[in-house]
Formats: sequence, structure tokens, C-alpha cells
Amino acid sequence: MQASISISSSSSFAPVAPRSVRPPALSYSTGQLRFCRLRREAFGFCSFNQSCSIPIHGYRMRNRLPGMKITASVSSNGSPSKGFDYDLVIIGAGVGGHGAALHAVEKGLKTAIIEGDVIGGTCVNRGCVPSKALLAVSGRMRELQDEKHLKALGLRVSESGYDRQAVADHANNLASKIRGNLTNSMKSLGVDILTGVGVFVGKQKVKYGKVGFMDTEITAKNIIIATGSVPFVPNGIEVDGRTVFTSDHALKLEWIPDWLAIVGSGYIGLEFSDVYTALGSEVTFVEALDQLMPGFDPEIGKLAQRILVNPRKIDHHVGVFAKKITPAKDGKPVIIELIDAKTKEPKDTLEVDAALIATGRAPYTKGLGLENVNVVTQRGFVPVSERMEVLDANGNVVPHVYCIGDANGKMMLAHAASAQGISVVEQVCGRDNVLNHLSVPAACFTHPEISFVGLTEPQAREKAEKEGFEISIAKTSFKANTKALAENEGDGLAKLIYKPDTGEILGVHILGLHAADLIHEASNAIAMGMKLQDIKFAVHAHPTLSEVLDELFKSAKVNDDTAVPLPEAVAI
Repeated sequence: MQASISISSSSSFAPVAPRSVRPPALSYSTGQLRFCRLRREAFGFCSFNQSCSIPIHGYRMRNRLPGMKITASVSSNGSPSKGFDYDLVIIGAGVGGHGAALHAVEKGLKTAIIEGDVIGGTCVNRGCVPSKALLAVSGRMRELQDEKHLKALGLRVSESGYDRQAVADHANNLASKIRGNLTNSMKSLGVDILTGVGVFVGKQKVKYGKVGFMDTEITAKNIIIATGSVPFVPNGIEVDGRTVFTSDHALKLEWIPDWLAIVGSGYIGLEFSDVYTALGSEVTFVEALDQLMPGFDPEIGKLAQRILVNPRKIDHHVGVFAKKITPAKDGKPVIIELIDAKTKEPKDTLEVDAALIATGRAPYTKGLGLENVNVVTQRGFVPVSERMEVLDANGNVVPHVYCIGDANGKMMLAHAASAQGISVVEQVCGRDNVLNHLSVPAACFTHPEISFVGLTEPQAREKAEKEGFEISIAKTSFKANTKALAENEGDGLAKLIYKPDTGEILGVHILGLHAADLIHEASNAIAMGMKLQDIKFAVHAHPTLSEVLDELFKSAKVNDDTAVPLPEAVAI
């Protein structure tokens, strides 16, 4: 198989807001680049508009020229449908756009992806990837600082410390590496990467290029919006990027404040509290709702507070809004004016060294030209059907236009965006596919981690009351797991919510060592429609953390013990 790269300068570069991304894992084999869990393609050669050629695997494009079009035509990237430049055009090269693009090429669709910022979007450049690098550091620091834990293992460490700039470089270098891997994966499979901002100009037509100079028009049989989101900053908060900042700025780790206020105690706020307290900061949470971590199952949230908040240098104010935040200047600290979330009466004033705004994310959908296809956003989100089809102002499906990821607001997670993108490609290829969002897992990478899939207990009880069925709860502790005890990490809980009459899994919630890895057995079971009667026959290696879920499933009491017949045994 051969591939070629051509470069043109028909349009200009313009940065736009970040997009969500999740990179594929990469490994190398002799003579080819292999993309784990995706597909493998042998690299051939590339040629420029001038008649020079070089091997793709030896080519690095560090600084793309404004308006550059990168074309890596591979035989697997099929010819477009008659009358169109492409079968599929994707606006946004985040994890959703990337996942959709690679799946489209696998299905033989001629595919292009438009990106006006950098490949990888939010997840790779300002989110999932660099934050996990910082959390890896905070995890090591916690291990080295926990004398009681080390003593129990028979270890002694004289002292622990860190180099702030080296930690920041680790996060930045990881993001750069994954960004390059992501770009190469698309180029090697023949996805055309079009640099610039994409805008709808009519039915199945998009222009791209620098803002105000989008002079390149292309047509596509199908178009996917995958423009992601940006940090949401409430009114009254002044962001200066140094003393009052969002997660985008925090990942640069330019300094470690002695006292940091974190506005919001969801995933983002909780993870950054883990990082900053490990590096020496004192943290104060400011939460609008009446409890910390309101997005988690209440029982898991209470346990998380006992393990992740109370023992650390963290205090909190709940049921309050940060009405106004003024950055530090002229020798004065950051000033935070708090008001009661219900009465709106003044509550308190905080003076801190810095404030991190972790109040969620807002869809990035402005300037897409959606009015040209009669689409009106709802609080910025693009309205979609269960099949991710974009709906117009009258609620009707806009033919051949889809929206995935943070921009539609169904589930603002990078891997959900990728799953939605793959689902859309299946539909484009004539195979109906509806993603079950209750099977999509979520994780918070604190130490220890938190993960869940499906419904929380209150949600399940509400659903049961409305639909007239019963639910049951089963729990297991990490203190009963051999591997967790060997690691001296017995703090943790796994919780199962299920229907006792049918064995249907409604939700699983885990707090404990490697919870983010353990959750996938439960999420895959939900996705595949497996019942508890069947899962209890699964075999787990001993001693492993996976036995936490093994014990959890086996502890469930199901009235109907009828199991699906197992495959015929094979003698070995």
C-alpha cells in the first residue's frame, strides 16, 4: 500500500476553541506503524507538489503553514460519492472527530477532517492527557509522603520533593507526543486534514479557512459537527490566567499557590485538588450545591469525602455561589465574594492566593453557520436525535448532518464522543446503530480513583417508582480483596444497583485502587445486555483487583436464576 502527502496553501490558519480528544494507543512493529485496537496500515512514501518524495515514517511537520491542506491518500480511503468531494467531512479533530474519521476510512468512505486549532483538541492538549500526567506525579508524591503506608510495607524514604518545571514539562511532552501520534494515525489511513475554521454555507456544503477569509468550499454527502467545548466561566468572575484561572491554565503548572480556592467540586475540581495538595497547596472548595461531589452516587460521594478530602489540607463551603472573583493585583490577594445559593444574601469573603474555576464546560458552537441549515442551538448545544442526527428549528432531522461529543451535551466525555462518532459512521454506511449512553463509563483519576456506569441509587429508585419495578443493592469492600491488601490499599467500595427479578444491571459505582480500570467489566456487561445470572460464571485471575467485581456480582441475590446456556466446553 502506498500513501502520499500533498500540501497546498489555499486558505489560512485561525485558532478556534479547543475540542475534546482521546488518543489511540500506539505501538511499533518492523516496517510498519501499528495502531492498537484500531487497524494497521503499512507506510509507503509521500510526495510534495514539487517532485520530491520522502518516507512518511521519517517525516515530521512541526509547523504547518497557514491554510495548509495535508492529504495522505491511501487506497483504503475510498472514492467519494458521485457529485461530492467527500463522503464524510468532520468539523473538529478531537477524540470524537478522530474516532469517526478512522472508522469512516475503515468502512471505505472518502473522509476529511477540519481543525482550526491543533490536532487533539481539549483532551490531548488541555484536558485528559496532560492532567493524567500531573495526576501520575501527585500519586507518586502521595506514596512517598505517606510514612505510615511505607512503614507497613517495610520501606523507608528519607525525603520527597519535586521540580515544578520538570513536572510541567512531563505533562507538555506527553501532550505533544500523543498529538503527533494522533495526527500520524489519520495521515497514514488517508484522512485529509484541512486546516482552518469550518462553517456551513448550505446543504452539504462547508467552507474552511481563516476567520473572515474562508475561501475554500467543499461538498460532502455527510457532515459531522465535533467542535467540543471550552471552560465555562460564570458571570462576575474575572480570569487573568495566573491568579484566577481555568483548567486550561492550570495544566501549565506555572506556579504552586500556597492557598488555592477551587470553584466547583466535580471531576475537574476534585482531580486538581489531588494534584495541588500533593504538591503542597492548601485547598478550599466552593460548591453551589449542598454537598461536595454532587455528580456522584451519594454513598460514594460521602466515602470520597472521608478519603479524598477530610484527611488532606482541604476545607469547603457548600450551598454558596462565587458572586464575584477579583484577581490578585497591587499586592492584594484574590478576593472571592460568596453569597447563599438560595437566598442570594452575602455569606462570606475569602482572600486566597489563587482561584481555579472548575464550574464545568460550555459547548463551542458559535460561528458554525448553523443558521444556514436552519438549526438553532439550545444554551449553545446542538439539538440531536438519539442517533446524533441534528434537528432543525422545527424539531425535524436535518438530512446528512450529525453532531457528536460535547457540542450536543448528551454526555460530555471524550470516549462518549468517540463512541457517538463511530455510531454515526455505522448509520452513514446503512447499519442502524443507537449508542446506549447508560453503558458509557466515567472516571475521576484521584488517589484512589472513582468510577461509575449507569444510574446512581437515587436515579434508579426514581426510575423504579415511575416504571413499577424493584431494585436491590449489593456492595463489596476492597478490604476483602487480597491484591488490595497486598498493596496496603484497602480503602474502597464497589456498589451494584440491579433488578432482583431479572438480574439486569442498572448501575455500578467504584471507589478504590484502579477503579477507572475495573469499571469496564460492568460497562461492557451493560452494553452487551448481560445479566447477573450469566456474569457470575466468569472466571477472574487470583489474586487481582478484578475479584472485587467478581465478589460484587456473586453477592447479588437474583430471583430468576435462569442463565443463558454457556458455550460448549473445549477439552485441552
